[in-house]
Amino acid sequence: MILQNILTELENFAPLSYQESYDNCGLLTGQKDQEITGALLCLDCTEAIIEEAIKKKCNLVIAHHPIIFGGLKKINGNNYVERTIIKAIQNNIAIYACHTNLDNVIRGVNKKIADKIGLVNQKILSPRKSLLKKLVTFVPPSHLEVVKENLFNAGAGNIGNYDSCSFILEGTGTFRGNDLSNPTVGEKRKLSTEKEIRLEVIFESINETKIISTLKSCHPYEEVAYDIYQLENYYQNIGSGITGELPTEMDEKEFLDLLKAIFKVKFLKHTAFRNNPIKKVALCGGSGSFLLKNAINCKSDIYISSDFKYHEFFDAEGKILIADIGHYETEQFTPEIFYEIISNKFPTFASYLTETNTNPVNYF
Repeated sequence: MILQNILTELENFAPLSYQESYDNCGLLTGQKDQEITGALLCLDCTEAIIEEAIKKKCNLVIAHHPIIFGGLKKINGNNYVERTIIKAIQNNIAIYACHTNLDNVIRGVNKKIADKIGLVNQKILSPRKSLLKKLVTFVPPSHLEVVKENLFNAGAGNIGNYDSCSFILEGTGTFRGNDLSNPTVGEKRKLSTEKEIRLEVIFESINETKIISTLKSCHPYEEVAYDIYQLENYYQNIGSGITGELPTEMDEKEFLDLLKAIFKVKFLKHTAFRNNPIKKVALCGGSGSFLLKNAINCKSDIYISSDFKYHEFFDAEGKILIADIGHYETEQFTPEIFYEIISNKFPTFASYLTETNTNPVNYF
């Protein structure tokens, strides 16, 4: 197995362009063309994880949190980050981090949490703007279906739970080719008036090169006329957190007991009970206090996340129940996503969920 093959699948699922600006996702050690014997899947890459990878004969570690987060100026082994990197390089182990890009895709970290709880009607809590563009092109009627289907196959025309979305309008186009032209219809140096179809489709900005290349390869004209528009729409498939509903409403204490059982926690922090049943749930894996207002605004009964500061609990103001269940605890199932991606595409490749608990927080 070549490393690039695995990276392609991970990045198709969670493109690196969707990571936050402060993040450091991607290949941290190793080369994309190196041969991989096995992959160890984990939340945090630590010295213990590298030791486990060596024991399992894995020369790839896929982690959620990047071991290199800030800038490294020296690698002398003076802290756990430097020692982990040194041990990985000495043993030819590649380290790959899939962090906020996996947080931000709708099938990522937060969906895994929502699925564990059993939420239905799941939606992104805080969708992003300006990730979509619209392609407008002009096609002769004889080639409309060919162009349209090729664009759909390239990824255009997807809106939420729908695909093959387009808008079509008939009209008239005019053009005149010069002496160097080779018109599909009409003649050189003569003004042509032709019936054309205006075709509009939207697409994710990250796919622009592929979409335009596809358009040019299947369009019959020598010079393809098209426009690209940046859209300010919210993109419901990319963003922070998730909301969903319980199939049946639950008592507050009963629901917190359920969380403790699912996430294997003996204690959790929460705001005062509101004496209201829990039906609509908002959540965000990891440090999610920044989404509290979003959770309140969408009328959620509870917001599940971690790393709330003391004064941030006051911000609930009796409008919502906050449940802080721990950073590691919310994200502990993330390696399962890596396993599903890899095993679905490469069922015979050796990939292992870590047996090492990397949670640095302990309770007495």
